[in-house]
Amino acid sequence: MASIAALAPAAPSILALLAERQRTLTYYGAAFLLLALVTAAAQIFDTRLVDGVNVWVKPTKFFVSVGVFSLTAAWFFGYVRQERRRSRPMRAVVALIVLAGTFELAWICWQASQGLASHFNNSTPFYSIMYGLMGLFAVLLVGTTLPLAWEIGRRPAEGLRPPFVAAVVIGLLLTFVLGGGLGGYMSSQAGHAVGPEGSGLPLFGWNGLGGDLRVAHFLGIHAQQALPLMAWLARDFAVPTLWTVTLGGGALYALLTLAVFAQAVAGLPLLA
Repeated sequence: MASIAALAPAAPSILALLAERQRTLTYYGAAFLLLALVTAAAQIFDTRLVDGVNVWVKPTKFFVSVGVFSLTAAWFFGYVRQERRRSRPMRAVVALIVLAGTFELAWICWQASQGLASHFNNSTPFYSIMYGLMGLFAVLLVGTTLPLAWEIGRRPAEGLRPPFVAAVVIGLLLTFVLGGGLGGYMSSQAGHAVGPEGSGLPLFGWNGLGGDLRVAHFLGIHAQQALPLMAWLARDFAVPTLWTVTLGGGALYALLTLAVFAQAVAGLPLLA
């Protein structure tokens, strides 16, 4: 009978692959996903609400969001030349992601533990300052996509086809412009909802009665995953077709995100 070890897959796990690309961000992102499970479980035992939502829902969402952001950055380090991965700009990217993500989640979790809102909370001068600092660290976090895009665009790792490199760079730039820009607009408002509010959509909790600015922000942030995935799925096409998919897909994704944003600003729900 074959041993269990012999039946185990020879290929390294996804975590090991990520760690080969960027160890710190891999373990940091994985730790945040584990903490998301902890805060999700906390909702069972702590039933306090903030604005009608369990206090641990927001920490759970942000642990997942920052965790996925960190793991994505770790993966993209594999598209940076080996000798450049420890360069000063790349070390700064790692440090900023860890610093910004830790600050945001520490404050969000602290406020949750107190049964208080972390976002859109200007009830005291101190809370206003902390909300402003969260905005600053959010800009720094999303801004790490720029040096990554610059490094990958100028000096991509060997073996990458130009259309795929373009898809990675465009995705990172759209994440900064759309994810960061629309997130900044949302933060400057009184809240994420526009018009009547209620009937949250399953899983995401987006407003089901009126507009919700979080939808466009979500699409913008995840452009960095969507565009490279689109190019990867079209990898067997001829090069001219692959360029069409990359550039056309980027344009369509940006237009879709802006259309969803306009829909939310008009006070219309994502789904009727």
